[in-house]
Order: sequence, then structure tokens, then C-alpha cells
Amino acid sequence: MKIGFIGLGIMGKPMAKNLLTAGFSVKVFNRSKDSVKELVSLGAIEGKSIADTAKDVDVLITMLPDSPDVKEVMLGKDGVFENTQGHFLYIDMSSIAPRASQEIGKKLLEKDIHMLDAPVSGGDVGAIAGTLSIMVGGEEEDFNKAIPLFEAMGKSHTLIGKLGSGNTCKLTNNLIVAASMAALAEGLVLAKKTGTDMTKVIEAIRGGSAGSNVVDTKSKKMIEETYIPGFKIDLHIKDLRNALKTGEEVNSYMPLTKLTLEMLESLSRDFKMGNDDHTAVYKYYLSRSED
Repeated sequence: MKIGFIGLGIMGKPMAKNLLTAGFSVKVFNRSKDSVKELVSLGAIEGKSIADTAKDVDVLITMLPDSPDVKEVMLGKDGVFENTQGHFLYIDMSSIAPRASQEIGKKLLEKDIHMLDAPVSGGDVGAIAGTLSIMVGGEEEDFNKAIPLFEAMGKSHTLIGKLGSGNTCKLTNNLIVAASMAALAEGLVLAKKTGTDMTKVIEAIRGGSAGSNVVDTKSKKMIEETYIPGFKIDLHIKDLRNALKTGEEVNSYMPLTKLTLEMLESLSRDFKMGNDDHTAVYKYYLSRSED
């Protein structure tokens, strides 16, 4: 199976690597050429342009920051729709607005390009290890064709429903993660301010009802105050804004999402930490808890 892959950032590069490791032919394109060179050295083919990367492939995958980026790559004047013959499967693994996925997919069908929206959860650690959770929207026949690719990149892949439902699931996932991290930060700051050993607190609660993947994977960064990005604050802001916009469209009450978004926006705006890891919400709590 011939794969085109566009977008080699923190997530996309290791995902493309795992496809190569699984034996797929992978043609790659990225604005920053260092990632392209690295993957070419591992056996990938360099795409000379967006359109060239989508030429003569069975499947095209994108992993891009947001809805406008996906629209530009797929529907822009230098993009896939205007410059290819079509007739392939397109998998967008970006986290974008559900309505944007539906709009893009409807247009692409004019050239017999079937689309799946398949955002992922697991961060850079999961992308590197090939243990991502993949949430998919689209037709079952297209989903079945993509299963070998999903198995190379993740530990689970679930067909949620129609096109756009993968991104609805991802927005749900990310608003839960955001609220859970805020609660974790709030609890750890309470422990710190009372002189309680935070590491012991985490050890104790892991086996109880508060135990979670967020506690397991995020607490160490908070305690050590090291915010090397696995998932950047600005990207999480983008997801929460998309979640709130989607919620407004269907009149869904989302006060926790609004509150955690305000915290992350403050970190990006006031602390200039938009490119740091979202666990820096702990720093926000520390700043508001100063004596």
C-alpha cells in the first residue's frame, strides 16, 4: 500500500516512522525539511509538493494544526483537490472542528476521494510508541481499508459514526483531559502549600477512585515543573475553542471547558508559554496561590 503523509510535527513524524517500520511505502511532505530528511534517511520518499505527495497513492494522511490548515492543503489552489485526479482514501488525523471535516469530505467526494476523520489521543509518547488511541468518523468500508494503518500507529481504533464524529470524540477527550489536569494541578498545589509530599500523594491516590491516565502521565511534569512539550498549550487552546464552538452550535452547556480554556489562554498570553506543555496549568495555579 502506497501512503502519502503531510505534516511531520511532534505527532506526525513518529506516526510516519511507524508506518515505515510496518513496511508501508511512505511519501512525506512538510514545510520544515529537517523532518523530511530524517524520514528519507529511514526509507521514505520525499514529496516535492502537496500535490506530488498525493500523486499515485492509495491513501493520503494529514496531521496538521487546525481546520484552516487542513482546508488549505486539501482544497486550496495549490492543494490536493485542484491538482490531483483523486480516487484514493484520505485520512485526516488532525484535531479539527467536526463541521470542517464534513465540509471537506463533501467536496472531496466530487473526485471520488473518500474521507475519514481520525484524530488521536496519547500525545508524543503514544505516537512514538505506536500506542495511540484513534477515534474515527466515516464509512465502515473506508474504515476497514484503513485498519492496517491504524494498527501500525495505535493500540486501538474505534469507528465512532459518520464523518465528523471522530473529531467530536476527540474534542470530548480533550475537554475531559483539560478539566482533569486542572483538578490534578489544584490538588497538587494544595498538597504543596500544606507541606505534604506530592510524590507520596500521587502514589497513594493512583489505586483509588481518583487514579487515571492523567494522574499517571501528567503528575511528574507538574511536580518537577518541567514543561517540555508533548502537547503544546496553544494546540490545546485550539481544541477547547473548537469544542466550545461546536457546543454553541448544539446548545451544550460547557462551563468547565470555558474555565480551563481561560487558564490556558492566560498561560499563553500572560506567561508566554503557548509552546510549553499543557501540564503548565500547574504553574497557573501556583501563580494564583502566592502568599
